[in-house]
Amino acid sequence: MTGKLLQNFSSMLHKNKVYSFGIAMILFPACMFYSCKGPEPKAEDKEAKTESAGTPVTLTKVSKEPILEYVELNATSTFLMKSYVKSNINGYIETVTVKPGEFVTEAKPLFRLITKEAKSIDNKVNELNPGFKFSGVNNIKANGRGYITQLNHQAGDYVQDGEQLAVISDVNSFAFILNLPYELKRYIKVGQKVDLQLADGSKLAGFVASYMPTVDPASQTQNVVIKISGDKNIPENLIAKVKIIKTQKAGAISLPKQAVLSNDVQSEFWVMQMIDANTAAKVPVTKGIETKDRIEITSPTFDTTADIILTGNYGLPDTAKVVVNK
Repeated sequence: MTGKLLQNFSSMLHKNKVYSFGIAMILFPACMFYSCKGPEPKAEDKEAKTESAGTPVTLTKVSKEPILEYVELNATSTFLMKSYVKSNINGYIETVTVKPGEFVTEAKPLFRLITKEAKSIDNKVNELNPGFKFSGVNNIKANGRGYITQLNHQAGDYVQDGEQLAVISDVNSFAFILNLPYELKRYIKVGQKVDLQLADGSKLAGFVASYMPTVDPASQTQNVVIKISGDKNIPENLIAKVKIIKTQKAGAISLPKQAVLSNDVQSEFWVMQMIDANTAAKVPVTKGIETKDRIEITSPTFDTTADIILTGNYGLPDTAKVVVNK
């Protein structure tokens, strides 16, 4: 019994040796390949290699072109004058010859009224005395040119003397009202030409007609009347954009805003200028006029061929290695 157990143990030991040898033969080439390949580079090493090559940037050129600084404000269309058509008798409205929104000219008939007495007795007076020629009818006409913006009564209504029948917006009084902050008053003069940009993209040529003699106590804005040339079919309460030019120069040296850097308190400004194919240097600058997308550079005087970093410039040291992306 003991001899059989020893024989089995010896057989198992022999099999394990063969199995272990097979595993070793499989793993040996993999180990050799890994040892030849060497360790993977670390992330820090990759970053260091990228930094040594340079920061990726894009470039821009200095431009010399007209530049202006302006403020954009809203102006609202309105009719400054409105005439109120009123009844001049106590009676009934027989006919109405206009409708809301219709354009009327001076002396156009609007309403036909009849007194309540004439309506009560009908034509009996003329039947008794044909020479009397009593009608009791009164025609009310427009007293100016404009649009019927309000119609208060219709045929058959009874109205009293002095009661409002309609409202005519005087077309000659059409204008845009600009709410101008008082501190900007020096930039707008009476008679000055201005352009109005409408919501549909169209433009109107206008001029400053007058200033209203009051200032809003809360906003400290003064109303400016802007008249437009010619008869334009423009509705009331339409908002237009008006550019108030503060400063303008014919040939200013300017750069895109993105190219100009500053410190946290915006007391110092600089750009990164290429001094060779792979090096950028910090150049302090002085700003001038600033628009939505460009900044005037008053000093130093850059040549129009100078290469200025547009993107990738943030955080670069005084002299930095860069890689220009075409």
